[in-house]
Amino acid sequence: MLKEWLTRLRFLIAPKPHGEIDDELQFHLEQQTQANIAAGMTPQEARRQAVIALGGVERAKQQSHEQRPGFYLETFLQDTRYALRGFGRSPVFTLAILMTLMLGIGATTAVFSIVDRILFRSLPYAHADRLVSLGMVHSVETHEFLMGNFYYNWRDHQQPFEAMTSEQTGSAECDLTEGKPAQLNCESVEGNFLSVLGVSPVLGRNFLPEETRPGGPNVGLISYGLWLTHYNLDPGILNKTMEIDGSPVRVVGVLPRDFEMPRLQAVDVMLPMRVDEAADRRANGGYGSPRRAFARLKPGVTVQQAQAELQPLFQQDLKLVPSELRYDIHLKVRSLRDRQMQDARLTAWVLLGAVFAVLLIACANVASLLMARGAMRARELAVRSALGASRTRLARQVLTEVLLLSVAGAVAGCALAEGLLRLFIAIAPASIPYVAKAELDLRIIGFSVFLSIACGGLFGLAPALQKPTREALNGRPLTLVSHATVRQWLVVAQIAASMVLLAGAMLLLRSFRNLQNQHLGMRDDSTLTVSITLGEHNYPTAQSELTFFEQVQQRLRFGSGVTLVATTDSLPPTSEHDVTRYDLVEIAGRPPSHGETGTVVTYRLVSPDYFRVLDIPIVQGAGFSDAELTSSEHFIVLSRLLASLLFPDGNAVGQQLRFSQNPKDAWNTVVGVAANVKNGGLTGADEPEYYALRRNRAEDWDRGGTWGRTSVVLVRSALPAAEMSRWIRSQVAALDPTLPVDIATLRQRVSKLADRPRFQTTLVSFFAATGLALAMIGLYGVIAFLVAQRTQEIGVRMALGADKGDILRLVMGRSLRLIVAGTAVGLLAALGATRVLSSLLYSIGPDDPVTFGLVTLLLVLVAIVAALIPARAATSVDPMIALRCD
Repeated sequence: MLKEWLTRLRFLIAPKPHGEIDDELQFHLEQQTQANIAAGMTPQEARRQAVIALGGVERAKQQSHEQRPGFYLETFLQDTRYALRGFGRSPVFTLAILMTLMLGIGATTAVFSIVDRILFRSLPYAHADRLVSLGMVHSVETHEFLMGNFYYNWRDHQQPFEAMTSEQTGSAECDLTEGKPAQLNCESVEGNFLSVLGVSPVLGRNFLPEETRPGGPNVGLISYGLWLTHYNLDPGILNKTMEIDGSPVRVVGVLPRDFEMPRLQAVDVMLPMRVDEAADRRANGGYGSPRRAFARLKPGVTVQQAQAELQPLFQQDLKLVPSELRYDIHLKVRSLRDRQMQDARLTAWVLLGAVFAVLLIACANVASLLMARGAMRARELAVRSALGASRTRLARQVLTEVLLLSVAGAVAGCALAEGLLRLFIAIAPASIPYVAKAELDLRIIGFSVFLSIACGGLFGLAPALQKPTREALNGRPLTLVSHATVRQWLVVAQIAASMVLLAGAMLLLRSFRNLQNQHLGMRDDSTLTVSITLGEHNYPTAQSELTFFEQVQQRLRFGSGVTLVATTDSLPPTSEHDVTRYDLVEIAGRPPSHGETGTVVTYRLVSPDYFRVLDIPIVQGAGFSDAELTSSEHFIVLSRLLASLLFPDGNAVGQQLRFSQNPKDAWNTVVGVAANVKNGGLTGADEPEYYALRRNRAEDWDRGGTWGRTSVVLVRSALPAAEMSRWIRSQVAALDPTLPVDIATLRQRVSKLADRPRFQTTLVSFFAATGLALAMIGLYGVIAFLVAQRTQEIGVRMALGADKGDILRLVMGRSLRLIVAGTAVGLLAALGATRVLSSLLYSIGPDDPVTFGLVTLLLVLVAIVAALIPARAATSVDPMIALRCD
């Protein structure tokens, strides 16, 4: 069968033997001649008319050849062989094209594969564009939420939504206490949670109404990952029980592999949120329990329309809030994509803009190189046209070359894209969503290849489609001037685009440097941080948590090389800490303040050695003492910023404060004032702060704060971090071998906060360097081409007395005009484009003059060097050889 198929293919491709074609033509010619003789013509005239009717013997042969089924395939293979020979004769040109396409396609594909999920691809929910997050926000809680009573009112009276649902606030750890004990993430949701999202379990079912009521059966849905890792994809998992925090939970379903919680938090087990609605409406002073709410818009309703329609409900419920707090509470409705991506979208747009600038520079370079090659081949194409080749035949030859180069560049680009994508994923921060799931995107590969083919076809086909002229046959095509002009404008565009990329990269570099060199207000060296989260099952009470951390501190305090040990519920400079409202602070002996400041106050629970471990100076009074750990009184230390706000006269020590205006809350005695510490994240403004002593009393370990279930042990030691980490893990494991422990140096934790700026800066700098290299290659190619075209003119000038300096000035004059034009255009474009980076910059403006001065100087110097190489080559032209050139 294969042999027969190959035989047929050979028949289609292989041309007929010339003798066979000659015999056929001779037969037809004789037949027509005999017919003409029979019509009364003389034999000579009959022969002549027969030849005329046939259209010429050679032409007939060519037409017969072209009518074969395999003619176009044969022609393509012939053009391919010719193109490959041409590439071999011009290896520098071929390599330049392939490298340019590889960089342009590879970088574009890798970055688009990362940002596609952030900017364009639909979320993994049915009709995801209609899902929104909604609720109220204020200065203490900037992510929308609803209290239970408000949620029920909105759910029952809203108009713009098909349905509403909710989940618990925060994130709950739970313990799997069967088989291999493990700490999991459990989330409690309303019964209609999955249906509102448009998600169905891949195995089993959703929650039933009776399972969402108080006292209902303990059931849960498990994640696909837990099903895989813990149960080995057992199809019989349904209706089996698993022990969560010591209680049996029956598995009723498995979530899809690609399922994501709306807030993108991890989930291993999804539990029904069993709430007594009537009781919840009365709980918490009539507000009910807090929750995160989501809804599905009705078809045709926009987010803006939904927010406008919810305003009356919001204003109605706002009346239930104390009047002094209303000013700080606002309604917020946004798409679920905005809720998930937040400020990552700006980062994605910046990266996408940078990489497309590189792609455009690459396309301009390809166009410039192909135009130069076309101009150099003008005589060859004119000769082939004069010998009978049609414009279509010439265009097909050039198109084959462009296609071969584009395909080869695309293959190399895909290989580069795979490597770059793996690198980008490795260095990308976890705070940018979906990066870890990025894969090579065939759509952008196709788009990049199409763009390169279109660019090459547009500029590469132009010489083949032009009408041949006498000048072209003599090697002096008239179109060289126009081609040179277009190429020069392309170089100007490349330099301008490089200017924009360099300006953005330099701004991000200087901003990142400012970020790393800022004063934190504490030491971040020689300190290990040990983060431990205790599960509810093994540590059900605040007393059990207190006992565990007392034992940990006791073990670590007397270790070899350990100088100081302290504990805290959160660490600066991260913004993950508890906050309260400044206008709720009450000072003993003063009337309550109800000022509408909108300011928040940060607070932490710390042990006495906290300030000594981090080397935070106490500027007034004293820090905490061990004797105060067992006291029934409450002690606090204020930051200098908070002390200056509350006590402008400087008399803070000994004052008593209460951080609410509830008469039942305890008063706190100020025992000292500490120096300010960076506490709003690396880029955020410093916030007023106070430190509360975490005493050896269960009430201070009641998990009331946002981060209450996690505590951090700080260990100061001069020993190597790796050695200390191993020892600390062994000490914690001796107390509880099932606990996960996260150990890192404080410097590593601080550096991790700069992961996103570092990622942005690295990628934009890489693209800027790539764009600059491509632009300089383009500038070098244009100048080298102009020198080659003006070789005879240069020879004449040198023969008439011009020295090397005159020739250098002649060539560099043209180069400098291109450099100045590109830099000027790029400077104007960069001044506008860099304003997009304003929110990504730290302690530097988007129009920083020093940055633009450095970038301009760098670009001009590199461009001059790129132009100087072919310019110096022009000075070595031999006048006698140049004058012999046609």
